[in-house]
Amino acid sequence: MALDTRELFARLIKCESGGEGDDGMRSVASVIMNRTYAAGGEFARVSNGGDVRAIIEQPGQFVCLRTSVAGVYNPQNVYNISPDQEQYDIADWALAGNTFAAVGNSLFFFNPFSNTCPNFFPANGIGVIYNRVGAHCFYSPTDKYYET
Repeated sequence: MALDTRELFARLIKCESGGEGDDGMRSVASVIMNRTYAAGGEFARVSNGGDVRAIIEQPGQFVCLRTSVAGVYNPQNVYNISPDQEQYDIADWALAGNTFAAVGNSLFFFNPFSNTCPNFFPANGIGVIYNRVGAHCFYSPTDKYYET
């Protein structure tokens, strides 16, 4: 199924943060845009100056883009998600250059399924806790990230 960038972005927002309310969805969309316009490191190379789709489709970044995980079918993937108008509106908002201040320049997020966020994520120490929005923890890049 061929999806244009807006459609793919809206589906990713719903899949990754659809149950997190407006702030949670804007936070996840902001991380995508922060990666797209990162000043250096891995994401700057992947985005090649602003390619949102390249960031979304970067291998290994979003479980929602995988049709299988560990050899098992993943039913919660972007191809099975039907976005609502809210996700399209947030995708349009982000694609217009907006980001949510609550996540600052965060490049990473995840749901730790606990009440606390680890200080660093990913485990290699390239992100440091910035804020929690809903069930997701958001991480700003460390100096180590820029070596990636």
